[in-house]
Amino acid sequence: MSLEHLISAEELAERCNQDGEFRIASRFWRGGLRMVMGEQELAISVENGVASGAAATHPEGAITLSGPLELWAPLLSMVPPRILNDLAPLLEFGMNLEGSMVVYAQYYPAIMRVIELLRPENPDARPRVSEAGTTPRFDTPVGRYIHLDLGGYDHRIYFEEAGQGIPLLLQHTAGCHGSQWRHLFEVSEITDRFRLIAYDLPFHGKSVPPVGKRWWTEEYRLTGEFVRSVPVALAKALKLEDPVFMGCSVGGLLALDLALHYPDVFSAVISLEGALKIDPAGEEQLHLLWHPQVSNEFKARLMNGLMSPTSPEPYRKETSQVYASGWPPVFLGDLQYYTKEFDLTDKAHEIDTDKVGVHILNGEYDFSGSMELGKIAHEAIKGSSWAVMDGLGHFPMSEDPGRFVEYLLPVLDKIAESRT
Repeated sequence: MSLEHLISAEELAERCNQDGEFRIASRFWRGGLRMVMGEQELAISVENGVASGAAATHPEGAITLSGPLELWAPLLSMVPPRILNDLAPLLEFGMNLEGSMVVYAQYYPAIMRVIELLRPENPDARPRVSEAGTTPRFDTPVGRYIHLDLGGYDHRIYFEEAGQGIPLLLQHTAGCHGSQWRHLFEVSEITDRFRLIAYDLPFHGKSVPPVGKRWWTEEYRLTGEFVRSVPVALAKALKLEDPVFMGCSVGGLLALDLALHYPDVFSAVISLEGALKIDPAGEEQLHLLWHPQVSNEFKARLMNGLMSPTSPEPYRKETSQVYASGWPPVFLGDLQYYTKEFDLTDKAHEIDTDKVGVHILNGEYDFSGSMELGKIAHEAIKGSSWAVMDGLGHFPMSEDPGRFVEYLLPVLDKIAESRT
């Protein structure tokens, strides 16, 4: 392994100063970044968004990253491999960080942009987006609100729907909302046979908090009992007949949870990035997800590291932007269910796939609901199906919808065939 393509500090500073993304992410930063790569070292100083090829003049705002060449070489390669494509997982695998964790979180978007600017340019990278060319005046889905009694309180829930046929409820990821599913609404091969219904959990997107509860006096925490009640209540209120459920991330875990607890409600579930249990790695970073000195840009940029570097950049940026626009406490609160409460390790074998079909899909680049964890879940649930989505990450439906549909259609075909 080598870093033969590594440029000088002066050249790196010039790239940073010519890059709009770095300039925006590093505004107000008075510090710098020092990278120790085995026996090589590279450092830049930053003063309110302007970089120079020198050691930081404000050490209190400086961050040092050090580690062996075995970590830096793949991180700085043209197309980084899974797990080694972002600093977040690398801090769990031997990369050392010196400096304030608050400063690191505040300027993590700028730090990761420096990493990207050190990579060789990928000549094959191009915006593979479906919106290329003329788009229709109006998108297909129609949105509306419904009132549901959840936990003894009236909740005003927003949902969008399109299509006809088999009802398919769509659950977004932690801290996000239903816009993640927007691309599927425009795929006629899906909507000709399935009625897609994407909803926002309470406190997410357009589903505002309940009026009758003093929710602002307590920390938001998503529990299994509550999150399971939402799609069940929605399916009942909409009078859906044998609906199918598909969720991603926290929704992917929920899919397996519903298969266990509500096989009489759902005829099949599709678990994207599913697992039997998610270990709460990176606790030192997680507490910064809701911190008075750290903005939502930190969590937004963290999500980019969960995506495949080969997914179209416009869609990756859109996925991150949605995270940046969420209510600050909600992402960390959703992790209560995702990393602490959910655990089907000893119960997965109880899922009866003769009653409810179970399909698990995991993205290659997802280091949270990894393909290794998905395989374990598949092996524990007799009669389930499982596949790895090559070249996709944690948000397949929004980061690269075209490629995702290629993996989803065979699953939907199987579900449709089971109805006949």
